[in-house]
Amino acid sequence: MRAIKVVDYDPSWPRLFADIGTEVSILLGDLVLSIDHIGSTSVLGLAAKPKIDLDVVVISDDVLPTTIEMVRAADFVFHGNPHGDGRWVFTRNREGYGFRLYLCGPDNRAHQERILFRDYLREHPERAKAYADLKRRLAAEADGDWDFYTGGKSAFVSETIQLATLRR
Repeated sequence: MRAIKVVDYDPSWPRLFADIGTEVSILLGDLVLSIDHIGSTSVLGLAAKPKIDLDVVVISDDVLPTTIEMVRAADFVFHGNPHGDGRWVFTRNREGYGFRLYLCGPDNRAHQERILFRDYLREHPERAKAYADLKRRLAAEADGDWDFYTGGKSAFVSETIQLATLRR
């Protein structure tokens, strides 16, 4: 099992997102509705695993098969739809960091919840700090067990999405 590494915020993360976002925008062109920086690396000052997460929302569910093949052909590793939520996952690793790209249609609920979560953490630094503390503790306790790490975050994430939804 690989160790779970949570690192201090890196000011290069927004630039890395912009670089990969530009590449994907050029690749998929007018099939893209939005490219959103999500996950912990998208929240200023938040500790995170050194993986840039991005949600690429395409113009309709009808173009998903085409865009999946386009991204597969572009030096990304394809992981299918592992969460069963209509988000197709791709990764690319670089020295010291990586990318996790989620491709989905315009009405994807998981994408909408991830935006709510991100925006709530951006607007509530005390909540972001609590999340960073939780992630560091879970990473230390997990001993490489990704299910333990991810599962340990789920109640916090659900509660934060509830708070964000109530605030709307």
